[in-house]
Amino acid sequence: MTQQASQRIGFIGLGIMGAPMAGHLLEAGHQLFVNTHGNTPEPFISRATICASPVEVARQADIVFVMVPDTPDVEKVLFGEPGREGVAAGLSKGKIVVDCSSIDPIATKGFAQRIEALGCGYIDAPVSGGEVGAKAASLTIMCGGDEGTFGRVRPLLEKMGKNVTLVGGLGDGQVCKVANQIIVALNIAAVGEALLFASKAGADPAKVRQALMGGFASSRILEVHGERMIKRTFAPGFRISLHQKDLNLALQSARSLGVALPQTAGAAQLMNACAALGHGQQDHSALVRALEALAQHTVAPD
Repeated sequence: MTQQASQRIGFIGLGIMGAPMAGHLLEAGHQLFVNTHGNTPEPFISRATICASPVEVARQADIVFVMVPDTPDVEKVLFGEPGREGVAAGLSKGKIVVDCSSIDPIATKGFAQRIEALGCGYIDAPVSGGEVGAKAASLTIMCGGDEGTFGRVRPLLEKMGKNVTLVGGLGDGQVCKVANQIIVALNIAAVGEALLFASKAGADPAKVRQALMGGFASSRILEVHGERMIKRTFAPGFRISLHQKDLNLALQSARSLGVALPQTAGAAQLMNACAALGHGQQDHSALVRALEALAQHTVAPD
């Protein structure tokens, strides 16, 4: 296999998802310039250039990836805040910004316009697959933007994901991610209700799950998150608090579009209940804890 020529790549945000994603670019032989909130993890300390700020990353790199939690975080990274310059201040004509965060589609379009006004490219490229997918380089990456710009960054995205799709124009990647999060949340709720019902009725939820995995109810959520519910392994791959944010984006966008999303609203309330019970930093499979609180029964012992 021909080795892709090394590029000067920036990566901002080395958290649960960002660190393994950036790590794949490092393993591919690219020169990395990184900046993150908090401590910089290995192997970046020894193998990448650590930058003091987002603007320094933008000055050094030709393509800058951003992977941070929410819309305000992306805005601060890109455009700075009092006393701290952002990526935009360090860009020169022809550079590209790729935002892999999951944020507001409308805000994304505004951010992209401001970056493009500098003579630079912009791709919104939110990801799905959680920590497992990030580590395995098997993420689904949903992109919005210009075909030419997408063509330049696609080889890099393919180092991080297996299913890389240009959905449409700027912001459409974020629209696709919101749709993804609706489906995931409703499936988690369905699996939680099913396993809770089975357990409360006296059946072994582990055996019920095993049986369902062979039928039409089989799903990736039942496989992975159903097992988490039974084994009570709620260490975060994707936190309840982040899924709360994504469902709020869905409901806000639906309101502006005049679309009713009643099942999404119900799932959002279950996420809110989980956070209120103190589980906001647990994996989103812990949604089942809200259902368990209502039933005064757990799928399996903690």
